[in-house]
Amino acid sequence: MAKTSKDSRRNRIQMSAMEGESIDNVIIRENNIKTVEEALDRALASALEEVGLAAEGFAKKKLTENHSVDTGRLRNSVTHIIDMGEEAVYIGTNVEYAPYVELGTSRSKEKPYLRPAAQDHETEYRKIFEKHLASGG
Repeated sequence: MAKTSKDSRRNRIQMSAMEGESIDNVIIRENNIKTVEEALDRALASALEEVGLAAEGFAKKKLTENHSVDTGRLRNSVTHIIDMGEEAVYIGTNVEYAPYVELGTSRSKEKPYLRPAAQDHETEYRKIFEKHLASGG
């Protein structure tokens, strides 16, 4: 998904329209750009949170399907973080053997769970974003 910063969003909104100004016979009575930006930020934050939770669920389900669960430590450690500066959500784990499960080793076959969670559910993630942006957060 392409990144869109607040500044680039702001550039796409006509900034020259100030209160009381007339543009092509339209009089600007109130400038609501800040209100709209705040609503977009709230919608984005709530969408990223829901996508993060969904991706966690997909990763945990994949671990179970791959028969990669022994004690449940890895599955229970899968989590997400939101980076509003990057306008992104990241899923992952801090369990030291997680890369060996995801990528495999010379002695064990790879059993990916994070990559499929991130890559195989684009339609579901898109619907989450559309829902949140349509409702304003």
